[in-house]
Amino acid sequence: MSEFAKRMEVMEEAALAIKNAFSAATNPQTISFTLGSIAKECLPVDKFKEIVDDIMTKEGRGFELLSYGPVAGIKDLRDVVVTELLAPKGVQAEADNILILTGGLEAMNLMCQLYIEPGDVILVESPTFFHSVEIFRMFEAECIPVAMDENGMIVEELEEKIKKYNPKMVYVIPTFQNPTGITLSLERRKKIAELGSKYNVIILEDDPYRDIRYSGEDLLPIKAFDKTGHTVMANSFSKIFSPGSRIGYIYANDEIIAKMTDAKSATNSHTSMLPQAVCAEFFKRGYYPAQHKLLCDVHRGRRDAMLESIDKYFPKEAKRTSPDGGLFTWVELPEYMNAEELLKESLASPDINVAFISGEAFFSEGGKGSNCMRLSFGANTPEQTKTGIERLGKLIKSKLR
Repeated sequence: MSEFAKRMEVMEEAALAIKNAFSAATNPQTISFTLGSIAKECLPVDKFKEIVDDIMTKEGRGFELLSYGPVAGIKDLRDVVVTELLAPKGVQAEADNILILTGGLEAMNLMCQLYIEPGDVILVESPTFFHSVEIFRMFEAECIPVAMDENGMIVEELEEKIKKYNPKMVYVIPTFQNPTGITLSLERRKKIAELGSKYNVIILEDDPYRDIRYSGEDLLPIKAFDKTGHTVMANSFSKIFSPGSRIGYIYANDEIIAKMTDAKSATNSHTSMLPQAVCAEFFKRGYYPAQHKLLCDVHRGRRDAMLESIDKYFPKEAKRTSPDGGLFTWVELPEYMNAEELLKESLASPDINVAFISGEAFFSEGGKGSNCMRLSFGANTPEQTKTGIERLGKLIKSKLR
C-alpha cells in the first residue's frame, strides 16, 4: 500500500485531541467540558423549521436551494454579514468582499491554500486553538509561538518574531480566546493591524466568539484598524445561529477574496445552499436580536456557575482566567500536576467521569501546558457544571503535595 503523506504524522497529536474531545462530549455518562458548544436551549429549532417550511416550496426557493449555487455564497446572506455583523462592529464592507464558508475552520484551510508552502512560518498565540494548528501543520507550516498575558498576544514579542522569522501569517483569536478566554486589548488590536501593514504580513483574525459577550466593554475588531488590506477577518455562525449548519464567512480585500474564491471552487464548489438561505432569512425576519439576548443570558449564567464552582471546589493553588464572554476558561494547576494523567484517572473512575481538554494540546511548542486545562461551560446546565467541577476538584485536591 502507498505510504501516507508526511503531513499526517505531524498533525497526529492535534487530531487525537479533537477526536477525544468529540468522543467525551457524546458519551451520556460523562460530564463533558470539552467542546466549545452553545447550549442546546439556544438552538433555534422552531424558527429553523418555520423558515424551511416557508421557503422550501416549488413556488418559493425550493429549486434554487436544491441546486448548485454561487461559489461566493448567496447574496442575501453576504448582505446580512455586511449590515448585521460587520457594520455594527465598525467594519465597513461590501458584499463582494465576503465569502461564505463551510464552517469557520474553512477559512484557515483556504488561507493556507493561498499562502503556505512547506516550511513557511505562521506566528500563533501561546496557547492557541489546536484545530487551527492541525490545519497549519497539514500544510507543513512551522507554527512559532508568541507569548500572551492577561491582555492577549504581547505585541513587542510579536514584532520581534516578525523580524526574526519573516512569517507568511500571524494567527490571532482576539476576543474570548480559545483556549484561555482572554481578550486582546484595544491598543494591541491597533498595533497588530499596524504591524501587518508595516511588515507586509497577513493578520488572520479569527473571531467566532466575539458576539457572545456577557460583561465588559465591546471592542472593535483588528480589521477595523486595517488601512492596507493586510488583515483578513474570519468568523462563524456556529456560536450565534447553529454549529450543525456549518456556515462561516471571511472578509478580505478584492485580491485575496478573488484567489480564495478560486480555491474554494476547487475545494468544495460552494457552501450548502439550504442552511445559507435559512440563516439569511433568520436575520431578515428580525429574529437575531432576541436570539442574541437569549445566548448571552443563558451563557452568562453558565459562565458564572463555572467560575464560582472553580473558586469553591478547586484548591487555592489553581489559577483561572475570568472571561467576559465566549465559552472557555483556562485553569493552571501546580506545576507538578499533569492534566493528562488527571483526565485519564477521571474518565476511569465512575464516581468522577468528568472530561476536559488538557493544556498541552494547545501549545505549538512542546513541553508546555501539561499542568493546564481548558474547561468549556457552554454545553452544560449550571447544575451539571457544579456537579462536574466538584468531582474534579476532589480529584485535584487529592494530588496536592
